[in-house]
Amino acid sequence: MKSIIYIVSDGTGRTATQALRAALLQFPSHEVEIETKKEVRHKHEIEEAVKEAADNNAFIVHTIVTHDLRNFMITAGRNHNVETIDLMGPLLARLSEKLMHSPTEEPGLFNKINAEYFKRIDAMQFAFQHDDGQRPDELYKAEIILLGVSRTFKTPLSIYFAFKGWLVANVPIILNIDPPEQLFNISPEKVFCLTNYAYNLSSLRQARQHHLGIDPENYAGLDYVKRELNYANSFFQRQPLWPIIKVTNKPIEEIASEIMAIMHANQISG
Repeated sequence: MKSIIYIVSDGTGRTATQALRAALLQFPSHEVEIETKKEVRHKHEIEEAVKEAADNNAFIVHTIVTHDLRNFMITAGRNHNVETIDLMGPLLARLSEKLMHSPTEEPGLFNKINAEYFKRIDAMQFAFQHDDGQRPDELYKAEIILLGVSRTFKTPLSIYFAFKGWLVANVPIILNIDPPEQLFNISPEKVFCLTNYAYNLSSLRQARQHHLGIDPENYAGLDYVKRELNYANSFFQRQPLWPIIKVTNKPIEEIASEIMAIMHANQISG
């Protein structure tokens, strides 16, 4: 004879499904049909699920994190003579006792955390794929676009923002090479120009040149750096709405905070 088990969850039901299937492995000769009720977060939804279980001579396994709804499940089960098995309540009670802290009782919290994780993964992949001017035809997909000459911290900032879930692209400004025209077809509120003092930038490049084998006069030399910064600045001036941010002697977190402050101000004024 086939048994019917209802899974009732205030989230996706994945936790209860995995736990139930693991337990059912101990009953290989028994045929079981599983019905899942997802995102059940109101009393009338619990009532409907219990009535349906009663009509099908089934019992309920549930993972509901809200105390009031768990109690209502018990009451509804008794009223309709439906057995209810609470997977989450006893665990939350013991954890609350051992940790001396009340649970948040926020439904679907695991799924939200999982979504945040994958959002960061996607953002990191986007940053790598759009680093150093790659895929200029996809710049419109970015939420933040960083412009600047070499060693103005474009890539570290991209990774920093990506870890927080932002889609970031960065575009290098190189002396006498035209940046992509797509930049002028994008909302200027997405674009941030990074610059540095010539002497500081020259010093940073000198520390790097030995690893790259670059001619110092055409990369780290002070005169060359000044000309490249002037070229970059002239390009920045083509769009007066692009903010220009000095990165001199600033940690990544401070530069990022400055960018976020500008974005927040734009949202308020917009």
